[in-house]
Amino acid sequence: MLITDCKFLENELMDVVRLFEKRPTSICHSFRFEGGVFYNAFTVDGKDYSFVDEGQVRDEIEYKRLERRFAKLALYRILSELSGEKMPWGALTGIRPTKMAYMEKHAGRDYHELFAKMQVSGENVKLVDDILAAQAGIYSTGEGADLFISIPFCPTKCAYCSFITAPIDKIRHFLAPYLACLEKELAAIAPLCGNLRSIYIGGGTPFVLSEEELERVLKATAPLVREGVEYTVEAGRPDVFTDGKLRLLQEYGVNRICINPQSFSDETLRKIGRKHTVADVYKAFELSKKYGFIINVDLIAGLEDEDVETFRRSVELAVETGADNITVHCLSLKSGAKLKEELSRVENGFVADMVAVSREILSAAGYIPYYMYRQKYQAGNNENVGWTKPGRACVYNIDVMEETTDNIAVGANAVSKRVFDGGARIERFASQKDLKTYMEKLDETIAKRYEFFTKNP
Repeated sequence: MLITDCKFLENELMDVVRLFEKRPTSICHSFRFEGGVFYNAFTVDGKDYSFVDEGQVRDEIEYKRLERRFAKLALYRILSELSGEKMPWGALTGIRPTKMAYMEKHAGRDYHELFAKMQVSGENVKLVDDILAAQAGIYSTGEGADLFISIPFCPTKCAYCSFITAPIDKIRHFLAPYLACLEKELAAIAPLCGNLRSIYIGGGTPFVLSEEELERVLKATAPLVREGVEYTVEAGRPDVFTDGKLRLLQEYGVNRICINPQSFSDETLRKIGRKHTVADVYKAFELSKKYGFIINVDLIAGLEDEDVETFRRSVELAVETGADNITVHCLSLKSGAKLKEELSRVENGFVADMVAVSREILSAAGYIPYYMYRQKYQAGNNENVGWTKPGRACVYNIDVMEETTDNIAVGANAVSKRVFDGGARIERFASQKDLKTYMEKLDETIAKRYEFFTKNP
C-alpha cells in the first residue's frame, strides 16, 4: 500500500495512514534534503503532490525530527483533504504532545506555532496549556529519580489488556520466588536511590497479593523511603481490597493509592472480565478514606458496548466518590488484548464525544488536567488525561510522562530509563518479560542495571 524511498519514514507514515477510516489504495513517497530545505513528494491513488518546508537543522537529532515531522504533515494534509476527516491532534502521532511543547519552549520557540502548523485542534492546544500550568513547581529539570516496582499479577486478565500480566491462580507457584527476587533487587539498587522523588508499586494488581506477601514488598522497599518522597501503591481492583492491606500501606508510609474500576457499569465490568461490581468500588473507597490516602480512580472511554451516556454516568459517579485524581483513558487495542479483533472500535468517533463529556464534567467539578499521553491504536485518535484536584497532582506520573528524570525499575518486564540533556536523549534497560526467565537471569540483570546507571554518559 505504501512505498517510500526513505525506509526510516515507512513506519512513521503508516502511523498517519492509520489515523483515517477512509484510506487510499496506494501511496508512493520520495524525499530529499537540500540546502536546508525538506522536499516531500507523494503519489496517492495516481495523483501527485509535492511539499517544501524549511527548518533549522543544528544536528543529526534535529534533522531526523524535522524529516519525520514534515513528511507526516504532508501526508496528513493529503489524506485529510481526500477523506474529509480531521484528527483532534492533527498530524501528531507521538505519544507526548506536552513533551514536544516543553522542547519548543526550551529552544526559545512558541509551541503554539508548531501545533498550529501540525493542525492540532484549538481545544487540544488549550489542554496542553492547562497541563503545563498545572505542572508548574512539580516539573523536574532533570534532578532526582523515580522508582518503579512491578507486580505483574492480576485476579483475571481483562479483555482489553495487553500488559505482560498473569492471572494469579495460574502462576501462584511463581509468587514466592518472584517476591524473593524483588527483595534481592531492591537491596541491590539502594546505592542508586539517594535522590528519589517518588516510589510507585504498580501492576498488574498489587493488592492481589495476600497481606503477608504485600508486607514482604513493603518491608523490602522501606529502606529506600525518605521523608518527602511521594509513595504510591496502585492497589487496583476493588474486590481485592482489605482493611489489613490498607493498614499496612499506612504503616509503611504510603501516601497515595489507585482504585481502578474502569467503569461504573456492572454490565460493562462483566463483559470486560472483571469479577467485581460497582458496589465493591464503593466499599473500597469506604475502607480507604479513613487512612487519609490521596486516591486516584481510573476510567476507560470506549469499553465494549458502552455509549456516551453510560460513560457520562461513570465520570459523574467517579466525581461523587471524592477521588483526588481521576484518570480518563481511551481504549487502545494492542496485540495481546482479547478485543484486538474489534479494531474497528478504535476508529469509532463516538469516543471523541466521551472525551468531550469527561472534560466538561471534570472541569465543572474543579479538577484540572495535569498529565497526558497518547497511544497507537487509540480510540478516536484521542488521549489519556490525568485530572487532579488542586494540590493533589502525582509527581510520578508527571516525571514518567514528561521523561525528565531517571526511572529505576525492578521486577519482570520493568523498563529503567536514564535521561540526558533534559530528556533530549533517553537510554533504556529492560528486565526480562517472562517470569521464569526473569528469575533465572536475576543476577545478570542486577549487574547490568547497576552498570547502566553508573557508566559515564
